[in-house]
Amino acid sequence: MEPLAVVTVVGLGKIGLTLAAVFANNGYRVIGADINQKVVDTVNQGKSHIMNEPGIEQLVYNAYKKQTLSATVNTSEAVSQSDIIIVIVPVLVDEENHIDYQYIDLAVQEIAKGMKKGSLLVFETTLPPGTTKNRFGRKVEEISKLTMGKDFHLAYSPERVYSNRIIQDLNVYPKVVGGIDEKSLELAKNFYKSALECEVMEVSSIETAEFSKVAECVYRDVNIALANELSLFAEKQNVQISEVIEASNSQPYSNIHAPGIGVGGHCIPIYPYFFINKGLDQGLTPLSRQINDHMAHYAISKVEKEIGELENKNVLILGLSYRENVKETTKSTTLLLIDQLKDKNANIFVNDPLFSNCEIERFHINPLSLDSLDISKMDVVILQAFHQEYENLDFRIFNNCKIIMDGRNKLDKNSISKLGITYLGIGNDG
Repeated sequence: MEPLAVVTVVGLGKIGLTLAAVFANNGYRVIGADINQKVVDTVNQGKSHIMNEPGIEQLVYNAYKKQTLSATVNTSEAVSQSDIIIVIVPVLVDEENHIDYQYIDLAVQEIAKGMKKGSLLVFETTLPPGTTKNRFGRKVEEISKLTMGKDFHLAYSPERVYSNRIIQDLNVYPKVVGGIDEKSLELAKNFYKSALECEVMEVSSIETAEFSKVAECVYRDVNIALANELSLFAEKQNVQISEVIEASNSQPYSNIHAPGIGVGGHCIPIYPYFFINKGLDQGLTPLSRQINDHMAHYAISKVEKEIGELENKNVLILGLSYRENVKETTKSTTLLLIDQLKDKNANIFVNDPLFSNCEIERFHINPLSLDSLDISKMDVVILQAFHQEYENLDFRIFNNCKIIMDGRNKLDKNSISKLGITYLGIGNDG
């Protein structure tokens, strides 16, 4: 029996672990490399440290039983045993929105130490165009003394998945692939066709593939900003934006997005800066970032117009997560709301069924159970993340609440108004 090709997946976060598990169930022997020893230990026990991702726990367990998935903190050793290396280590932006490469730079150094001739190195992390070749490819050359395109192959294929449906998306979305040369492109294409059993879309260069992923996120950010801008204008015209969107989108060439209290997560509020910081600093891209990040301020200002000063008012935010049904706080609008409310000396409380009290307290805010007697003391409630646990929430528990700010336009305005509570939405007050 021919031995299985060995793949190292560097970075065992939500996407990395899912990729590793899928590869390990599709005919490859996979080594997951991660700097977190607890993550490594969990995977080596056949368990997933990622929760709320349908199918991942079973895939990890199946691969563990078949002995096709293992994990290590020694990235260079794993790479030295591998034919294919997939890199999915995050690149973020700092508080000034400058690109932060610290984690992936460290990973690339370790990869380079173990790189052997003939290996295929593929980056899936979202990157500014030119980074794969000019930053990481050259760093691997410098440390390994191997030449990209000659001694090792280099490609880029962006992850394009959505939390809570990663496995499904891996099968549905075409895998965009660009290579440094024809051989790299061919190897990457053949690997993904085999490992993911999905459609592969070849593009002419690594830079094109990098650009395509960032462009996807910019598109969404710009269109959400447009929806937010229209919702603010709709309020001035005493028009319901939800009704406008439904009517407008009945025309097949219209696709107005949903407005909201802000945009969070690893992608949309971060990746536009990969263009902005590389020269696209005028026009729709930076303007959209400003509009979307301003929505938290706008929401608080609407509340103040109704209730007056927020000093010593009790304000409950529903949802610490950046979006519904996902346990993740990266760039969550709740963090922007908290900053606004602290400046106004409000008493801030957060409820999120996906987080423990201790996890919420790490953000220096007070957790509040919906079963607590203190619920009756809330003056303002802000819906930020519409988790499924809130879908049937009985707002009668907020029996002293004056205002409910529906930051996602998901609540029943009429039922809230009947309780004597002022309902505020995003473009949906009138």
